[in-house]
Order: sequence, then structure tokens, then C-alpha cells
Amino acid sequence: MKARTGLAILALLALAVPAAAHHGWSGYDATKELTLTGTIKEAGYEHPHGHVRLEVPGKVWRVVLAPPTRMERRGLPASMLKVGTEAMVVGYPHRSDPQEMRAERITIDGKTVELR
Repeated sequence: MKARTGLAILALLALAVPAAAHHGWSGYDATKELTLTGTIKEAGYEHPHGHVRLEVPGKVWRVVLAPPTRMERRGLPASMLKVGTEAMVVGYPHRSDPQEMRAERITIDGKTVELR
């Protein structure tokens, strides 16, 4: 009985580790907050996370947003993420991909939405 319980616990831990790594967002540097304002060049509103490609002077960032269900509940429908729209995002750069950041909040047309 103890062996089966131990195996069950190990199986649960094996499932929890990838989830914790993903939801812990350890790939992003929370000590380097960025505030970027630019133009949306592309937008995705799909699971597991929405995204925009935000063009700022000299660079295009891939900005990871929240899951669509959370964005919808908090007042950021897909229709607000239109190509050509100006947006401001506050978030953290990816530790190994200099083109990516995850957003804590986004402001479009004067409306700020908390994403985390």
C-alpha cells in the first residue's frame, strides 16, 4: 500500500512541476520592469495566453498577455486588440529571448486592464 501511495505522490509531483514552472513565470525577469508604448502589429486571442506584437521605436516585441477568459472578464475583449491600435504595456522582459516580455497590465484608449 505504501509503495502505491508513494508512486501516486510522485506522479502528482511530476504533473505539478511543469505547471509551477509555467505559472511561476520564472523565464521573465521581474526585477526589470518595462513600460512600452507602441502600435499593435499583430494580435492573438487564444489559449493558453493572448499576445500582441508591439512595435516601439527600433524594435518589435512579442508581448505575452493573460488567458482570453481572464482578459474578457477584466474588460479586454479581442476587439480592443486591433492591428494599428496604440497600446502601452507594463511588464517584464524574458530572460533569454530579447524580443519577448510578459505584460502585467495593458492600456488601450485610456483603459487600463490588470492582466495578472
